[in-house]
Amino acid sequence: MTLVIIVGGIVLIVVLVIGLIVSTKNEGAALDDRLSQYLSDEPVGDIDKAAKQSALTTWATKKVEKTPFGDKIARDLARADLKFKVAEYFALIVICVILLAGIAWFLGNRSPISAIIGGVIGYIVPGQYVRAQKKKRLQKFNDQLPDMLNLMVNGLRAGYSTTQAIEAISREMPPPISDEFRRAVQEMQIGIPMETTLDNLLRRIPSEDLDFVVTAINVQREVGGNLSEILDSISFTIRERIRIKGEIRVMTAQVRTSGTVLSMIPFGLALILWFLNQDYLMSMTRGGPICTAVIICVILGLIISSYMIMMKIADIEV
Repeated sequence: MTLVIIVGGIVLIVVLVIGLIVSTKNEGAALDDRLSQYLSDEPVGDIDKAAKQSALTTWATKKVEKTPFGDKIARDLARADLKFKVAEYFALIVICVILLAGIAWFLGNRSPISAIIGGVIGYIVPGQYVRAQKKKRLQKFNDQLPDMLNLMVNGLRAGYSTTQAIEAISREMPPPISDEFRRAVQEMQIGIPMETTLDNLLRRIPSEDLDFVVTAINVQREVGGNLSEILDSISFTIRERIRIKGEIRVMTAQVRTSGTVLSMIPFGLALILWFLNQDYLMSMTRGGPICTAVIICVILGLIISSYMIMMKIADIEV
């Protein structure tokens, strides 16, 4: 009977996770939905159905976003282009913690320590996924930036204004750069100043190369000058930086991969031993709590220091 209850609870949690993901994908981007109310030709008097269905989620999101931690989470989700509200993201973390804690408790001989291990892993996994998506999207944006600048320079030389050139980027370029500039165009169409719009763009995409472009556009709008020539020079500089960064990334890939894999092997081996043979793993505690604490501190110190050294070797500034 206990096994049936555990399996039923796990299935229920999995169904809840799937339902949350599906409903989130159907809801779409909140910002795009709000802007579309003002940009479409249809009457704007109708209240968004999705807003009715998610009133509680919206209220919780507003409350959480007022805190510094909630504001950071909202910024990270926007940079990763994940269509989650802050409250939904926290709900996903809670579901992952409960799900993995239950699975680990069941597989780890129903030990509370196994449940704690699963809960910690469930708490870490969503954050790691957000960071990976954010890094991947930023890298893709930076790779598309030189082509975007060439398109913008050609548009300015053809007689486009800065706003028209940005609008051409939103139409012609592939995602993710087209998505971000489409948001910028929508913000300008509802009356937000260009300087504020570009600051919002830079807030969503924390790229050093994009910072050069935004600074050049803002300076040109204040003091004048030939913006196409400035952006052409910036495009050449960014292309060279991307080329050098790519070469460095290839040459240091082995060091970074080796540091990550070698640092994760002890933790992975400890988890495997814990779930397969707890008595063998707990044999190191026979020397007493002080000896055990010293062993754990030494092991963690060696792992962390070696990982930091290898990452420092691979970290080359361009």
